[in-house]
Amino acid sequence: MSGPTPDPLLEALRACVGAAHVLAPDAPAAELEPFERDWRGRQRGRARAVVRPGSTAQVAAVVRACAAAGAPIVPQGGNTGLVLGGVPDPSGTEVLLCTRRLNRIRALDVANHSLTLEAGCVLQTAQQAAAEAGLWLPLSLASEGSCTIGGNLATNAGGTQVLRFGNARDLCLGLEVVCPDGAIWHGLSGLRKDNTGYDLRHLYIGSEGTLGIITAATLKLQPQPAAQGCAWVGVPSLPAALELLALAQRTLGPGLSGFELMGQLALQLVAQHLPALRPPLWPDWPYCVLIELSESADSETQMQARLQSLLQSALQQGCAGDAVLAESLAQAQRLWHVRESIPLAQAQEGLNAKHDISLPISRIPAFCAEAEALLAQALPGARLVNFGHLGDGNLHYNVQCPAGADAAAFLRQHEAHINALVFDCVQRHGGSISAEHGIGTLRAATLPRYKDVQALTLMRQIKQALDPQGLLNPGRVLARPLPDNPPP
Repeated sequence: MSGPTPDPLLEALRACVGAAHVLAPDAPAAELEPFERDWRGRQRGRARAVVRPGSTAQVAAVVRACAAAGAPIVPQGGNTGLVLGGVPDPSGTEVLLCTRRLNRIRALDVANHSLTLEAGCVLQTAQQAAAEAGLWLPLSLASEGSCTIGGNLATNAGGTQVLRFGNARDLCLGLEVVCPDGAIWHGLSGLRKDNTGYDLRHLYIGSEGTLGIITAATLKLQPQPAAQGCAWVGVPSLPAALELLALAQRTLGPGLSGFELMGQLALQLVAQHLPALRPPLWPDWPYCVLIELSESADSETQMQARLQSLLQSALQQGCAGDAVLAESLAQAQRLWHVRESIPLAQAQEGLNAKHDISLPISRIPAFCAEAEALLAQALPGARLVNFGHLGDGNLHYNVQCPAGADAAAFLRQHEAHINALVFDCVQRHGGSISAEHGIGTLRAATLPRYKDVQALTLMRQIKQALDPQGLLNPGRVLARPLPDNPPP
């Protein structure tokens, strides 16, 4: 008896990167699972092959081989995404291209305050390289120990420093990209100004691997802060939190680099599942706020005095009820660790309906009041885990099942209704259904309901122009079109 017919694409991929760096579908499940299952454990796909190129030239060769075979490609970095944008679907037809072997730092230009590195570099590694040169990469995420630069740029990651320095898009000076036909765009540049036609890098940033595969980037660095400090503040209400934000902006000026909001239930989950972290103040206030001040000129003493002045004014005006001022860098890091551990604590509590939304800051209290009332009416007992980057209008507005309920069953029965309720409310208040997590496949079918029709038309035209075969991350961001004559 003859065995299964060999897949010629597998042989072509092995020729591109070496047999040791190609996993076939019959590889042990334990080897495939880290690539095929998403971080939240919501989907286990099946790849036609997992291929791990070690250079841009190898990425280009892999793309050409897949294009010749008509095989779709799913680019993947650290696999920390939350919208199913970087894992294969269950069809077994998609080649997963993992960029983690592209992990070299190519150049660090101290005078130009720029860092050129490959897409598979872990964000924390990039931060350390900048710090060793006396500079600062102000992109900080809870997953920075495992997420990669290519993924950060492909999703236009946000994080805790957006208030002052912007999203990943704002930190990128240049890109190197492999196009859908295997050609390489050599767009790495350390220039702050280059007005020579279309700015192609902005087309690829945030495109979630649907237009090209980012293989390297040049990032903008900042001087290391001379002093950093933070305060943890209990606030009596969301309107009070907005008053505190306005007061912090007036008092601290451009040195205000972080303003994070955490609801009581979010901190309760941290206290419950990660008791060593001991979040302060949370039982006494519906919300807590973490404020960070980063200064390049002030001394530590001056910075502490400015934060103390802010807190005194906030307490006097009633927009703060109590506060803890970090007295050392170690204390500040512990406070940030509490904030960054909320997603982990919520994951330990169980599956949940995640919403990464943005709103005009002025509309956040009204949105939260309306959405909470609608959820309470529709799903009595459902728990709201509300936290996020209040300073830039980004909330992680997550819904947990009632205490003691089966989380998976709850989501199967109610998630579609929860999403519609939250997203409709977001739209009424002038917001967006995705602030920093992207669209992936999780939101692709939902996007047309909330995105301008002409915007979607232009996006499809760009996709068709750059990827006419539709092989790069198909079905992510833009849902696959329905057939002209669907079966009855």
